[in-house]
Amino acid sequence: FRLHESAEEEPDILLECDSSVLDSVEKHLKLYKIRRKVNIAPCLDLSLWAVIPREQPGDIASSLSKCAGQTVVLTPDPRTEVMGWRLITKKEANLLDIIPGSHIGNIQDYHRHRYKQGIPEGVKDLPPGVALPLESNLAYMNGISFTKGCYIGQELTARTHHMGVIRKRLLPVQFSAPLPLESIPEGAEILTESGKSAGKFRAGGDELGIALLRLANINEPLCLKIPGDKVKLTATIPEWWPKTTGK
Repeated sequence: FRLHESAEEEPDILLECDSSVLDSVEKHLKLYKIRRKVNIAPCLDLSLWAVIPREQPGDIASSLSKCAGQTVVLTPDPRTEVMGWRLITKKEANLLDIIPGSHIGNIQDYHRHRYKQGIPEGVKDLPPGVALPLESNLAYMNGISFTKGCYIGQELTARTHHMGVIRKRLLPVQFSAPLPLESIPEGAEILTESGKSAGKFRAGGDELGIALLRLANINEPLCLKIPGDKVKLTATIPEWWPKTTGK
């Protein structure tokens, strides 16, 4: 988020990242600062909130716009409308004063919502060096630009987008019975009824999660392979995906 648009003011840019890799992200950015007079530091005095509407997405826009003066940043979530709004406040701010009548949930409520919608986030859902941008649906979430660069893997990503077919994608999955997260091995295999590999579980727990699945298999009966057992699961295509996509 760019906080100042005026040319007279020094630009302040807020970068959101997975808190578990804050130190490595900070170190990586400083590596490329070279001799520029740029200060890179964590904003420990700020709090980040996800504002998820109870009604249809967009219905809360008018009421939230009245709160803008009490916030550091208030903006629609850039990924997709179903994720509501991103709100950044001072640490000491009272959210109920900013959004009267709201309900403050916990982090698990937030994860359940995004897993239900098939929204990946952070290094567990998108492991560095493993997750491919197009398979992770980043092109659907304003996460890839095909008009500017450069970044590692740009040529392959652009070529696949324009000419290739994406055979696997991250999809929301639901188990037939709740599963504790600790009972699911990392990268657990997902099988078809005949025992053929259909993909791998990525993250989640209880009865919801996301998995990298072959699109050709998602309408078949599927099961998650865990130690000593197999658990049935179903995969769905999220409603927020572009309707015209053929890939």
